[in-house]
Amino acid sequence: MTARIGVITFPGTLDDGDAARAVRHSGAEAVSLWHADADLHGVDAVVVPGGFSYGDYLRCGAIARFAPAMTSVIDAAGKGMPVLGICNGFQILCEAGLLPGALVRNDKLHFVCRDQWLRVENTTTSWSTRYDSGAEVLIPLKSGEGGYMADKPTLDRLEGDGRVVFRYVGENPNGSRGDIAGIASESGRIVGLMPHPEHAIDALTGPSDDGLGMFYSALDALGAVAA
Repeated sequence: MTARIGVITFPGTLDDGDAARAVRHSGAEAVSLWHADADLHGVDAVVVPGGFSYGDYLRCGAIARFAPAMTSVIDAAGKGMPVLGICNGFQILCEAGLLPGALVRNDKLHFVCRDQWLRVENTTTSWSTRYDSGAEVLIPLKSGEGGYMADKPTLDRLEGDGRVVFRYVGENPNGSRGDIAGIASESGRIVGLMPHPEHAIDALTGPSDDGLGMFYSALDALGAVAA
């Protein structure tokens, strides 16, 4: 079975093309999903990509969370479908209640664009099994509102349950609590992170191919074969 992974496009999405390319690079079929269409077209997993959905009006991800496509994603995620939220996609998943916490303005109030080292903390999610625990990976980061925030009980629960998937290495780029770069749902099938693995799938065009492991992990979780 060749996995079919959907990539949602909202008004203002920037990285849907690169996310679809990463899906294809992993050997899966990339399926374009339109924000206004509630039909997920039978996909096996969904990527909510980065960008500035709806111009980031009100709050990053606050409007996108109510799009018909996201209503279907919320329902499918509740039934076990793997979902990956990247940058703005992470913000949307938090707004949708699929992941806890929120992403706020970077602590130095500047947009950050750089290649960022991350440490892999959890290798049991649907999107991280291809990594070794403690491995350091180089992934591009580009965001103005990427500081992960949550109250202390939520942070304690994430840390205690091992749901921090990726952590920033070295200088914290945005003031995220606990240097958190990415987290998982309780089931481990939903993951959100601020850095962009889809920009690190080929050492020729990115700083590394370290991001490809996330897409291979999803294929493993789905029991799929690369095309």
